[in-house]
Amino acid sequence: MTETAFVNEKRVQFDFEVDFSNGGGIQGQGFRLDIEGEDISDHELADYIIKDLRLLMVGEVRILNKQIIRERHKRKATVASNTGNRSTLIDLSHTVVSGQETYPGFPKLQVSDYLTYEDSEGRYAPGVTFHIGRVDMVANTGTAIDSPAHRYAGKPDVSGLPIESVADLDGIVIRLEGMEGRAVSRKALAACNVLGRAVLIETGHAKLWGTPEYFKAPPYLTRDAAEYLRDEGATLVAIDSLNVDDTNDLHRPAHSVLLEAGIPIVENLCNMEQLPTEGFRFSAVPMKLRGMSAFPVRAWARLASSTD
Repeated sequence: MTETAFVNEKRVQFDFEVDFSNGGGIQGQGFRLDIEGEDISDHELADYIIKDLRLLMVGEVRILNKQIIRERHKRKATVASNTGNRSTLIDLSHTVVSGQETYPGFPKLQVSDYLTYEDSEGRYAPGVTFHIGRVDMVANTGTAIDSPAHRYAGKPDVSGLPIESVADLDGIVIRLEGMEGRAVSRKALAACNVLGRAVLIETGHAKLWGTPEYFKAPPYLTRDAAEYLRDEGATLVAIDSLNVDDTNDLHRPAHSVLLEAGIPIVENLCNMEQLPTEGFRFSAVPMKLRGMSAFPVRAWARLASSTD
């Protein structure tokens, strides 16, 4: 599935006023809602407001300034439709090239030859050559996973991450692209069921990958957001930003809260716009390398087929 699959998605933007039969009322401005088709009636919107907010003793609901806009759905659990019975895999990892900076101040990735095709000539049968490469990098390069040992000495490193904690996890995307400010707070997550799930936070920041802008004002999780994900039972937390924390906050509260609870963190994701909100399995598997508290991953999602 590609982003073009969603180009016809529509949302409705409107204001509303609700009067209660026992006095008082509430108002909302610029409220946006996913819709199916080209339009939605005021009556349907009123019913939605009442049900979604669980309002009692409603007297009258007024829908004002309604307009239909073209925008990706935020809440609808779009399920991919695949051809045949095969699953579809979506690559969620950035490509990293030699000499590229992927975190400010860290050494750049360097790719070189340990053995070239030319140098291997004569080592094997005539016409048989091999290439062996060499990579020099810090562990937090590109799309990478943090184990509890990244923050806490004596905690499990990447070799100690149970395979079931990083592979084939039930996933959910929380779509926050277009949000104001950088901070992702508890309020931005509280409408979503994260229990037992890999929580993928899409801010749109991945589109800046490979440019200097990627390192400027990246989105991050606040402490209360991390505490919410921990308390509500998230299995793994991922973001399309270079750091799950505000890099100006030296306390690193999100890392501290999540990794203390044994919840792995994946940073620098991409391509989340190709995923449905729900209905996929997420994997971000590092090499089983002892002594590494973080390591690059090839992260991907598997969209369920009709027979799954």
